[in-house]
Amino acid sequence: MSDSLSQLIVLDLSRILAGPWATQVLGDLGAQIIKIERPGSGDDTRGWGPPFLRDAAANENADAAYYLCTNRNKKSVTVDFTTAEGRSIVQRLASRADVLIENFKVGGLAAYGLDYASLQKINPRLIYCSITGFGQTGPYAARPGYDFLVQAMGGLMSVTGRKAGEAGAGPQKAGVALTDILTGLYATIGILAALRHRDRTGEGQTIDVALLDVQVACLANQAMNYLVSGQAPERLGNAHPNIVPYQDFPTSDGYMIIAVGNDSQFARLCVELELPELAQDPRFARNQDRVAHRPILIEALCVATAKRPTAEWIERLETAGVPCGPINGIDAVFDDPQVRAREMKISMPHPAAGSVPLVASPLRLSRTPARYRLAPPTLGAQTREVLTDLLDMPSVEIDALAARGVI
Repeated sequence: MSDSLSQLIVLDLSRILAGPWATQVLGDLGAQIIKIERPGSGDDTRGWGPPFLRDAAANENADAAYYLCTNRNKKSVTVDFTTAEGRSIVQRLASRADVLIENFKVGGLAAYGLDYASLQKINPRLIYCSITGFGQTGPYAARPGYDFLVQAMGGLMSVTGRKAGEAGAGPQKAGVALTDILTGLYATIGILAALRHRDRTGEGQTIDVALLDVQVACLANQAMNYLVSGQAPERLGNAHPNIVPYQDFPTSDGYMIIAVGNDSQFARLCVELELPELAQDPRFARNQDRVAHRPILIEALCVATAKRPTAEWIERLETAGVPCGPINGIDAVFDDPQVRAREMKISMPHPAAGSVPLVASPLRLSRTPARYRLAPPTLGAQTREVLTDLLDMPSVEIDALAARGVI
């Protein structure tokens, strides 16, 4: 079976989440990912636990679950590039690579001759993607950036959380580091576009991806709500700023989601809730009117939904073609029949733990599907293999480098 990106070699000098997310996507599609890590410690997320995978043989902690979520289909090579010999190894690997991804501070790799200006001299076809908190330019360029910080600075937290005045009100971050993940996806898109340009012209280029830029771009309709109206959106809890009803509702045994997307769905919802008169009420007949009269309508709907249990409502509303669903915990997510049918949980052999559970790629390509070739690697597991296969380095030289702590 062929892979979409099997011809590519990607040198991954990134760590934590945004960069590794991008390289995992590329690796799932067939690219050879060489993950450069610090000898002895490696990617910071290897220690970001608990929980940890257990080393079956040693009966001790192996890598953290956080690290495992974003590092499959990679080869781990430990190199200390602060040394001259280590720097030379990374430069030689870069000369063979199609893509390099890094997330060091702006200018941080220049001292080691691993910046784009240095590497493009030995590999003019190199695609060099830099991921930073605030970009390569601007007054914040030198600042370190983290997902939580950028969720706040980029506006996401201002529209996430309970409405002002409600119990527990206040800004909230998303429960997953979405800014990092979205940045990784944008980086992937930029890399693929740059590779397509290189196919036509033979030219490499740099890609400057900033967490803050990505977060601002991903404000989506909320950004446009502000730009068009001049009014900054407020937090609405689980409610939607532009659509009503589109939020959580109480049931007799918990909560459910109702996500009405048009007026006909609203009319069917009213029939099932035994409130058909609401669909004819001029205050509620059209979505724009429902938004204007949100509090009155939501109060009436909540009284109705609280009369039956969640499962009964979902059966009734799904039959009527009204979008709805339960609020699943993550345990319930992986037990959901649709998630199981789509095989979103996979398992791979792992050298330390025997096997490791992982979340599958959501990409379903008919001719070149994502494949799972390598479990998230233990630290430095493929150092000797990569130096031998890509750089034709003799074993005696590899042994000497290891003895000196360079690899």
